[in-house]
Amino acid sequence: MRTAPLSNVTHQNRTAEPTAYESLLGDSIERAYAQGIHDLEGLVSYLNTAGPSAPNGQAWTEASFQQEMARLGA
Repeated sequence: MRTAPLSNVTHQNRTAEPTAYESLLGDSIERAYAQGIHDLEGLVSYLNTAGPSAPNGQAWTEASFQQEMARLGA
């Protein structure tokens, strides 16, 4: 009996290691999810309490969070 060849499916693809900011943001988002926060409004509120600040140094808004996720995902 022959088995199919193994393949390595990449789920994340990046050209460089995450920056310190990206790591902090990712860790904070993971902590929010672990606390059961799964909606945009709750996530933005959590980030404004726990940090990090939005890229412009200001408080997060739903729009700024969506823009930053689009930028990081580009």
